[in-house]
Order: sequence, then C-alpha cells, then structure tokens
Amino acid sequence: MLETLDAAAVRRWCAGGLAVLRQHQGEIDELNVYPVPDGDTGTNLVLTLTSAQQALAMDLGTLPDDGATGHGHALRLMAQGALLGARGNSGVILAQILRGLADAVAEVPAVRGRALATALRAATTAAYAAVAQPVEGTLLSVVAAAAGAAEAAASDDLPTVARSAADAAAHAVGRTPGQLPELASAGVVDAGGRGFCLLLDALVEVVTGERPERPATAPRPVGPPPVAVRETGSPEYAYEVQFLLDAEPAAVRRMRADLAALGDSLVVVGGDRTWHVHVHVNDIGAAVEAGVVAGRPYRITVSRFADQPPPGAPPPEQAGRAAVVVSDGAGITELFAREGAAVVPGNPSTGDLLAAIRATGAAGVVLLPNDPATQAVAGLAAREADGVGVRVAVVPTRSPVQALAALAVRDPGRRFEDDVIAMAEAAGACRYAEVCYAGREALTVAGPCRPGDVLALVEGEVHLIGADLVDTCTGVVDRMLGGGGELVTLLSGADAPAGLAEAVREHVGRRWPFVEVQAYPGGQPHYPLLVGVE
Repeated sequence: MLETLDAAAVRRWCAGGLAVLRQHQGEIDELNVYPVPDGDTGTNLVLTLTSAQQALAMDLGTLPDDGATGHGHALRLMAQGALLGARGNSGVILAQILRGLADAVAEVPAVRGRALATALRAATTAAYAAVAQPVEGTLLSVVAAAAGAAEAAASDDLPTVARSAADAAAHAVGRTPGQLPELASAGVVDAGGRGFCLLLDALVEVVTGERPERPATAPRPVGPPPVAVRETGSPEYAYEVQFLLDAEPAAVRRMRADLAALGDSLVVVGGDRTWHVHVHVNDIGAAVEAGVVAGRPYRITVSRFADQPPPGAPPPEQAGRAAVVVSDGAGITELFAREGAAVVPGNPSTGDLLAAIRATGAAGVVLLPNDPATQAVAGLAAREADGVGVRVAVVPTRSPVQALAALAVRDPGRRFEDDVIAMAEAAGACRYAEVCYAGREALTVAGPCRPGDVLALVEGEVHLIGADLVDTCTGVVDRMLGGGGELVTLLSGADAPAGLAEAVREHVGRRWPFVEVQAYPGGQPHYPLLVGVE
C-alpha cells in the first residue's frame, strides 16, 4: 500500500482510470436517458482523459516551472491535458475536478489522507463553480459525497481516505435516481457520476493494490425513459461576458451570487486576488457592474475590451476577424465555407477548437458551437485563447440554422463587440427544429414514443410524434410558422429520402404563400431534416 501519492502514482491512476473508462464506455453511454441515440457521456469522458494521459506522457514543459512538487506537476499536466481535450459537459466538469485536485496539492510536500480530503473538497468547489445551475443527482452530487466522506474519515492514512471517498461515491451514484425524477423513471443512474465513481475506484486500486468490489454493471433501463434536459447553458441568455478581476475572496463570493442571479454558464476560477470570470447573461451592464462592486475588472470582452482600438484605427476586418463553426455534414460545411467560416467537425475537444481559432490568424474570432453539449467546451476554448492574445466571443448557437442566421448579419465595418451582439440577436431570433427517429421507448411531453417513430423537436423539446417522415416535417413547420415567420431554412440530412426538402417546400408554398423557403443538402447525421424559422 502507498503512504503518499507521488508522481508515479498519479501517472498510474490516469492510465488505470482511462482503462476502466474504456471498459465501461458503452455502458455509460447507454445511461443517457434522451430518446435520440446520441448518448455520449462515456465517450466524452474517455476522450477527455485520453488527452490528460497524452499530456502526462509528453510532458514537454507545457507548464511553467513554478516550484510545484513532482506529484503537483503531474496533476497539473493531467488537468491541463483534460482541459484542452474536454468534450461535452461531463468532460468539462471532469477537467475542473482535476484542476481543483491539482491546485490543492501542488505544493503539499506529501499527499496523505488529509491532503487527499482537502483536494477532493477543492475539486468539489471547482466542479460546482463550472456549472451555472447545479443540479443534485448528477456528477456534482457524487464528487461532493466523496469529499464529505474523505473529510469525515478524519485520518491521515491515504488508503483509508481513498476507500472512504470511493465507497461514498458509489453510494451517491446509487442515490441519483432518487434525486432526479428523469433517472428514476428511466431506471438508470447518472452517467457522469458513474464515470467518476470508476475513476475513484481506479485510484483506490493504485493506492491499495486492490480493486474495490462493486456491482458488475450499473442499473439498466427498465422502463420508458423520458426526455431529459441536457446539461448546458440555457438558450435564454444570449451574451457572454468575460473579464479578469482583482478582488478579495469574500468580494468574489458575493459577486458570484450576484452573477448567478443574472444568468448561467457561470465560472469563476483563480485565487490570490486574480480571478477569471465568465457568465452568459442578457444584461451585460449589470454583469460588469457586479465586477466593479467586487473589485477591479479588466480585459472585459463582448460589452467592451480594455484593448479596444482607438478612434481612427483600421477597421476591425483589417485587424483580423474570423468565425469558427462546429458542424457535421458536407453540405453544411460548404455553406459555412461560403460565408468565410472555418468549420470544426462535431463533438470537438477544447484543443480542437483552440487549434482552429489560432489557425485563423485573426485577432478577433466568433465561435459558433451549434450544439448545447458543445457550448461548455467552446467557453473553455475561448478562455484558453484569451491567454494567447486572441479575442474570442462565443455566440451560443444550438443548431446550424442559427449559425447561418448569425453569419448572414456579419458586418466587418462594425466594432467587434457590436458585431457579436448583432450575430447573437440574429441567432436568438431564429427558432430551430430537428426531425429524427426515436431510438428507444420514451415518455415525452408530446406523449409516448416507440423505436422508429418520427420525432420533431422544437428548441430541443419533442413537439410531434409521427409515423410518416414527410407528414411530421410539414407538421412541425406549420407549428413553427403559426407563431410567425418570414423565412424558412431547410437542411436535409445524409439519410434523408430523395425529395424530402422539396416536399416540405411545396407544402409551405401552398399553406404559407408569403413565406420564403431556402433548402440545402446539409448532409448532417442522425437528423433527416433541420428547420430554421426567422
């Protein structure tokens, strides 16, 4: 058994954790209760930790020599790799957990039981700070339970504390169905929590040489799973505000509460009087004012920038302006390329987005994630880009049709922040729908569905369930136009039958003669048709 956690043990933990996540990747993916076959929590955790292991393996001086211990340097490499490779919300939260662990023990001479308990508490704080509206019954509850048990052990014996934390995490995972009705109805536990439990078990094995005995598999679906809200920022907040802040910790705590009441996607990280603040809001002025009350905000983005070009400076386009868009499908990629945007394939890592941002060579970049699950990763990439001197604003698009609307109003003659606001408003004014096939039984707000049923989702929520693809597509367009609209954009998917978009176009022409229709071959997977209404 190990008495302390050294650098070699950190490396073994990362490798062992990655191996066990790969072993259970499919199982964790299947715990997602959303009825469309896109569960990817297990995959995202594997990809995130793969990046962490690669950073540990390379160790090419990617972090400054700041006097950290060997185990501290290893954990910081692991955290930095996870940050750059984070995919999906679970990956982002895992990266924050690793960062909390690393920061807590970086300069601790020897990591024994009490130091591990302190590190788990720091990881819990970092994880909760990474989520705008923390929800119990998720990964957050699991890491919090692990930290509480580690502290309650009140021991400096490393194996004792590691076992206590892992056991508490396992019990917390088992409790998640009782905390979230969606999980209870589906008969599953939280996917992200299950993944973190496996990571703690891997740590116990490194420390003790013995793998904890747990149930062979997590509970499987036993009933019709409902539609669950995906973990991501809310679409009701259109603007991103970021700034660096000089302030005391007490003032930052008060500011965090003020910002939480204004919006979501709130992340406040840092220490020693220097903090990085990120939030999605509608009231930009109020967000900046919260920073002013707390201390001295600077390098403010979107609302204004500390390095804003002075009057008479070259137009923004001459200083370098670009757009990076996340999307899949040959047709959609071609559409975005015509608009002058760089396209990154779907489900990117933080590193993928950062590489695309830097490859543009522009001083100011607008980032369009086009998927709720990618917004957190986009936010991380924007913050990392800020560290290398590139101004990045995330317009929180949730569908390619919203990105097309945003790109259509770009104006290089405007100031960068004004252009970002105009693009965000255009994206927000574009309602979107997705038509797909149900992958499993589910109880949705539109009623029960069975595998193979056609689902029409408006703004992420099931509105129609049908048996015929064309009828469902025309039906959802009618519903959307019933609320008003002048322009309909149709993107047909890779598996869409021939003539689908044309059939919808003809229907709109008959039913809504004064509405313009634009149809393009999108080539996107999973969704035979994407619809935008402006």
